[in-house]
Amino acid sequence: MKPGTTVTDRAVRMIDVARLAGVSQQTVSRVVNAHPSVSADVRARVERAVAQLNYRPNPAARALVTSRSMNIGVLSYGLAQYGPSVVLTGLVEEARVHGYATMLAGLGDLDPASARAALGHLVDDAVDGIVLLAPVEPAIEVVHHLEVAVPLVEFAPGRGSERSAFGLDEVLGARLVTAALLDLGHETVIHVTGAPGWLGTEARLGGWREALSDRGRVMLAPHVADWSAASGYQVGQVIARERAATAVFAANDQTAIGVIRALKEHGVAVPGDVSVVGFDDIPEAAYVDPPLTTVHLDFASLGALAVHALLGAMGDDEAGAARSTPVPRVVTRASSAPPG
Repeated sequence: MKPGTTVTDRAVRMIDVARLAGVSQQTVSRVVNAHPSVSADVRARVERAVAQLNYRPNPAARALVTSRSMNIGVLSYGLAQYGPSVVLTGLVEEARVHGYATMLAGLGDLDPASARAALGHLVDDAVDGIVLLAPVEPAIEVVHHLEVAVPLVEFAPGRGSERSAFGLDEVLGARLVTAALLDLGHETVIHVTGAPGWLGTEARLGGWREALSDRGRVMLAPHVADWSAASGYQVGQVIARERAATAVFAANDQTAIGVIRALKEHGVAVPGDVSVVGFDDIPEAAYVDPPLTTVHLDFASLGALAVHALLGAMGDDEAGAARSTPVPRVVTRASSAPPG
């Protein structure tokens, strides 16, 4: 270091961490790369020095040590939807914490040729593993029939699979919110589904069915929507005319907002005449009129779980150790009430 130059005047190097911690550069490298042959005391000293100096390992150097590219690939579909987009945000942040960059490839079409090309693009860019963030049946089936040269985990809400999978218990969430409406005194609950082919659609439909079946309640034919407020509005007009029940469970919050708009236009009070609940707990759910009862899902934490699941599949037992999955919970607001 030149006279008069401080660590803060340039990028922090491994030797700076070693000097502050009173260890060798090799020891710092072992700690940074989670090598097991380091005592707890020495590891703590190095970690304190890393934090104090805000040291960030050089990706190229770390790649040489670990024989990895330090890149995680994400094969995605449907990122316009709230859940997958927040999962991706959590995934990218957690990957960064572990020293990995994230490379994104989108599935434009759900066919074998497109999936093969997208996977090939990621593998050609030397990713160490891939997260399949495409929770639709066609994408899952297509990828399952392809040979993938690196570890892969998939976002599969509501069910497991042959490959490593991660997801929230959306069946439970749907069962809880449907039961909450029945507990208020509603005789049955109308369901407005998500888009066909989505795993979340099937999971939420399944939870609704289970809750009604457990109580021996009448199960009316569900109304099919596509996750959008516009489709909820169209279905809401049908519900307003038929008035077949006093409670509606929409498969996501945007759809619920559309249903409420249609009901109000037809002079149906929410929740005075019909209670409406959603799913996901988007940030706007607490600020619509009336504030929306919904199911909270911690999608950001799910993104972090995806990274840990992939690191475990890549052989990093410490980072991949089992972590608890967030449990869905009902958030009660003013859009639900006992039947009037």
